[in-house]
Amino acid sequence: MIVGGGTAGWITAAMLGAHLARSHCRVQLIESTEIGILGVGESTIPPFVGLLRKLGINEHAFVQKTDGCYKLGIRFRHWRQCNHEYFHPFGALGQNIEQHDFYHCWLRAQQLGAQHDLLAHSPCAALAKAERFYQPGLGSELGASYALHVDATLGAQYFREYACSRGIERIEGTVVAAARQQNGHLQSLQLEDGRHITGDFFIDCTGFSARLIAGELGVAYNDWSSYLPCDRSVSVKTQSVRPYKPFTEANASKNGWLWRIPLKSSTGFGHVYSSQHGTDAEAKSTLFRQLDAQRISDPQYIAFTPGHRRLFWQYNCLSIGLSAGFIEPLESTSIHLIARGIEYFLRYFPNVNCDPVLSAEYNRRMLIDFEEIRDFVRLHYCIKERRDSPFWRALAQQPLPDSLAQRIELFKSQGLLRPGVDDLFRATSWFSIFEGVGIRPRHYHPRVDDLEPTHLQNHLAAQREAVRTLVKNAPTVDDILR
Repeated sequence: MIVGGGTAGWITAAMLGAHLARSHCRVQLIESTEIGILGVGESTIPPFVGLLRKLGINEHAFVQKTDGCYKLGIRFRHWRQCNHEYFHPFGALGQNIEQHDFYHCWLRAQQLGAQHDLLAHSPCAALAKAERFYQPGLGSELGASYALHVDATLGAQYFREYACSRGIERIEGTVVAAARQQNGHLQSLQLEDGRHITGDFFIDCTGFSARLIAGELGVAYNDWSSYLPCDRSVSVKTQSVRPYKPFTEANASKNGWLWRIPLKSSTGFGHVYSSQHGTDAEAKSTLFRQLDAQRISDPQYIAFTPGHRRLFWQYNCLSIGLSAGFIEPLESTSIHLIARGIEYFLRYFPNVNCDPVLSAEYNRRMLIDFEEIRDFVRLHYCIKERRDSPFWRALAQQPLPDSLAQRIELFKSQGLLRPGVDDLFRATSWFSIFEGVGIRPRHYHPRVDDLEPTHLQNHLAAQREAVRTLVKNAPTVDDILR
């Protein structure tokens, strides 16, 4: 039994419909048409494209029906200081040279006097800067990758149609109460019209209200406000502006940051900010000054507490989406956490008894994912230069999670990263953000000294030329969408 629709509910239903179609399981979803969908434009990361392929969804049809556009990464402006800009690209960042890590080769070249930007070796960063896009397959040899921008409402509708075509039963109604078994498990749900619906397992997709996992089972919430500074957002939609830019924009402001997500026939704008350092009126004013086209929706405000549910899976109830937790959308990870949660659920799929060993392992794995994203997002705020407002001065005094502090110290020592198990953010991402916020190692890996300097420089030059050739022959995003 899935409770709640929207993006979380219908992606959950789509994944279960695809994976459980031939099983003995019966899947139902309860949703109320009175409850809207949060968001105006939804930004994704490359695993989302992989999800579409696993579900057998035609990517081109999905892009057309969701007002979609392509995304090569995220452009950050005004973070370190006014007009400073950096980019977080998808895909590869350079190629290793004779088993030596590319990043350390680049660092040594810099110390030898080279002046080439790190992202000159990234096909996605170079394409994005030129506002071009590669045709999938033509840039794969250089490690290019991409994600999508989609309309949140249209995306949920698409997954709803997909799920219902695979046997998911939709029930219209609003849950008002639940009955539990003696062992604490949920047994049935009562709807507003008096109906009682029983189930063996319940998935809570009710958003911030967490109607089942918190409201019925009382699972508490871990508040990460001491690490992540923002707790509110305001968003609007405008008419589309062409040419299309194949990236999300994240521009820092005095109280937070602003996003811009281009869709095919509209653009999503939003401002994520700290309510301790600015009012809703100030946030709306800041947002409206960024709009570059006529507004076509009213401002939508959302209050949130960064953090996560202490137990994502308790008894026979699983929390997915906003009911499980929320980390500000700086790196577009919300949909990924939805899909990740269901992937793990299918991995640890229980019988009706719900062995607590399975839920304990699920909770451990999901916590690792949430903490990884928390640390990566918090790294964006590790900036020494910016102290021009109370928000940024307060950030300088905020503590870092121990795990992030240790990552930073290891990186500063010798440019090394701490790999985890099945990490979302790989070396390209960490190197890009470290460089963007101004954190560099004290020294490159000493084994790179084995490379003869001219040989090193020639290899790097050849890589940059391959990227330039790709960009030169690439079509615009407008061409691809046409």
